[in-house]
Amino acid sequence: MRINKVLFFLKRIGTFSLLIMVFSILISSCVSQRDLEYLRVKDRSDKVIQSFDEPRITDYKLQINDELQIDIKSLDDPSTNVFQQISPEISGYTTPFSASLSAYMVDKTGYIQLPILGNIYVREKTITEVIALLQDSLNQVLSYPQVKVKLVNRYVSVFGEVRNPGHFNFTQEKLTVYNALSMAGDITTYGARNRVVLVRNENGKNSRINLDLSTSDIMASEYYYLRPNDMIYVRPMRKRFLGFNEFPWQLLLTSVSTGVLLYTVFGQ
Repeated sequence: MRINKVLFFLKRIGTFSLLIMVFSILISSCVSQRDLEYLRVKDRSDKVIQSFDEPRITDYKLQINDELQIDIKSLDDPSTNVFQQISPEISGYTTPFSASLSAYMVDKTGYIQLPILGNIYVREKTITEVIALLQDSLNQVLSYPQVKVKLVNRYVSVFGEVRNPGHFNFTQEKLTVYNALSMAGDITTYGARNRVVLVRNENGKNSRINLDLSTSDIMASEYYYLRPNDMIYVRPMRKRFLGFNEFPWQLLLTSVSTGVLLYTVFGQ
């Protein structure tokens, strides 16, 4: 009789403990709406429009292995043909791959090599500076030359807690961190929007910058706009490891079944 009472008591205690454990895990793993928000305002203002000063953007400076598409026009049209690389097109339009094939690459010494002009040092120069440099050099060999230079290898990498991580090409001059995340399918439910990491290489040195995308203040940050070759890493929330989808339900059901079996055998 005493054994039955003890088993009954243990059963009640075990069931209660199990319910408490499951409830605690579910509560701790819940992702609130606030966790998923972007561009929150700290003062919870009800203003319809809020303004932020445009962050100061420094022009990108060319690095080794950068690829430049150079278009040269002049009154001496036949003479400019020597500067034009063959630009293969696929399905009627230029792809990033085909543009790369027709581009001038910055070699390991920082030079690009052009016909007639020879080696031109462009490392650590902006696109505007390169245009001015080429314009000045071409004035010696062409009549009224016009130069257009475009950086071909505009890529950003996005990985971590995003739906479609990858290496993405972009053509616009200004690419925001939100644009990059959109290309990667947005952050997943368990991505930490307030703990995003930006990795940037400047002057041969890698920098690690922490970004909080959950607040509107990011729009005034100097890191709001990305540069070519930037990397975005989205950290997982700590809740990710105890999440509802990650809970070991099979182990829980096995434990419950075992408990019921033991009670059936020894609790009668």
